[in-house]
Amino acid sequence: MVKTIEWVGGKVIMLDQSRLPVDVAYIECDNYLKVAEGIKKLWIRGAPAIGIAAAMGIALAARDIKAEDFESFISQLEPAIETILSTRPTAVNMKWAANRLKALLNSRRDESVSGLKELLVEESQKILDEDLQVNKAIGMWGEQFINDGDTILTHCNAGALATGGYYGTATAPMRVAKEMGKNFHVIADETRPVLQGARLTAWELMQDKIPVTLITDNTAGALMQRGEINLVIVGTDRTALNGDVANKIGTYSVAVLCKEHGIPFYVAAPLSSIDFNIPSGDQIPIEERGSEEVTDVFGKCKIAPEGVKVRNIAFDVTPAKYVTAIITEKGAFKPEDLKKLSGVEAEIDKLRIKIRK
Repeated sequence: MVKTIEWVGGKVIMLDQSRLPVDVAYIECDNYLKVAEGIKKLWIRGAPAIGIAAAMGIALAARDIKAEDFESFISQLEPAIETILSTRPTAVNMKWAANRLKALLNSRRDESVSGLKELLVEESQKILDEDLQVNKAIGMWGEQFINDGDTILTHCNAGALATGGYYGTATAPMRVAKEMGKNFHVIADETRPVLQGARLTAWELMQDKIPVTLITDNTAGALMQRGEINLVIVGTDRTALNGDVANKIGTYSVAVLCKEHGIPFYVAAPLSSIDFNIPSGDQIPIEERGSEEVTDVFGKCKIAPEGVKVRNIAFDVTPAKYVTAIITEKGAFKPEDLKKLSGVEAEIDKLRIKIRK
């Protein structure tokens, strides 16, 4: 699998996902504004991946700061952090990464400015490395829900391309299940209007020789009605304390269909994407994007009348009542138990879903 993002020679190198699956091309970012542009324009996307990009972008911003003391350094760094965080408001991972870096800096206030800059580079790399391990753990906990012969529906892209590396989040249980020798088939929604399912999910699963069939978004219900879907696994950009899940637009519709047809609906969610400070999904900011994503196909072909009004809502919120379980790196949990996950490991062990399907 190609690398999504890495730090090389003082630059952030990110895969330009807006060009997939036609071209595999990388963009060099030598300043934080270029990283912010990449996040905004979807060169890099997916909650974990943009959290990593934000951390690396902050490290880039710090490198160019000329300051003699801690307070001056922080005051100059803060505007860059705000610029990066403003690019995509729904996913919480960028804020999580920024808060982690700021906490690190505050714990090392006596460090030299040059030392602080190096710390940020090192910590951004740690966030990338940890992401790989987190996703593998999600896969280990989630494969229990996949039976031999199952057909799995997924919406949007929560695969390797949405994270720091190979496993992904929603695709992690699939990859682990494959490693264990299970046979299954994946149905990928195309995911209008940017077609992350068609361009990204189908592409990366084919690269890994995981059987996949692409469908239009409106086909999911018909396949469920025919009994052709056994379970659904999706990712999340932000999950609230009560288990409400914000994910790519159309996820809510899939969850409601699952409820109607008695199909399990699972959410793969690293703890970094769970916002323990938001009590419910009502408080999650929902991004709306430009009309051209709906009226044009990648700027090359117009498919709607000139001047038509457009609502391009990028995410929706699935209420916890539609979620069968949330799969984290600590285990799979009922949505109502998320609020207890900040407790000690012993408490987490009691809540973890252990019975295999």
